[in-house]
Amino acid sequence: MFLLFKIAKRFISLVLLLAIVLPLYAGGRVWCTAHNAKPVKSDVIVVLGAAQYNGRPSDVLAARLLEAKRIYNLGLANQIITVGAGAPGDRTTEAASGYAWLTSNGVKKKVVDAIPLGNDTLNSTRAYITTMRVKKMKSVIIVTDEYHCLRAMTMARDFNVTASCDPTRTGPASTSSSSFNYLMRETGAYLAYVTVGRHGIHLSDVKN
Repeated sequence: MFLLFKIAKRFISLVLLLAIVLPLYAGGRVWCTAHNAKPVKSDVIVVLGAAQYNGRPSDVLAARLLEAKRIYNLGLANQIITVGAGAPGDRTTEAASGYAWLTSNGVKKKVVDAIPLGNDTLNSTRAYITTMRVKKMKSVIIVTDEYHCLRAMTMARDFNVTASCDPTRTGPASTSSSSFNYLMRETGAYLAYVTVGRHGIHLSDVKN
């Protein structure tokens, strides 16, 4: 009985230790990626969706679109994909809103694809990966918030795509403006994905 008690005590101690260490490690990775991510010349730029209001991008989405236009003009990719569905009752989608903004601000229509799918990061990733495969694209620059970079890149790489991230440095979701709560929330979302969420990706999903 004493031996069983000792084993149970050690097991509980290990669980408690992991409950502390894993979030700290994940949070550190999220933070480091946010501050060190840099885009690498790729086949396509993907702008992950954020809120839009009757076709007008929210400040968060506008910051992503502005950054996507900037690196497109630098020649880091010659195609752009906007992705994101709409909320119930919306007259348009995040993808369509992004497409309209880009094509109204100097980006040629022929280089922008709008994919009106995805109401979370994983489904948005599935949507743009499908288009990339049709177009024989192998590499992507993901434009999103700084703390979102690690999770977004991890998902793309799990689909066997070469991914880098170009984080927005301005706007309400930048690390200079966003709260500590955003870091904690993204740390939790990243942990949830790597421990449970990625198991929902089937082998057929990652085949080229």
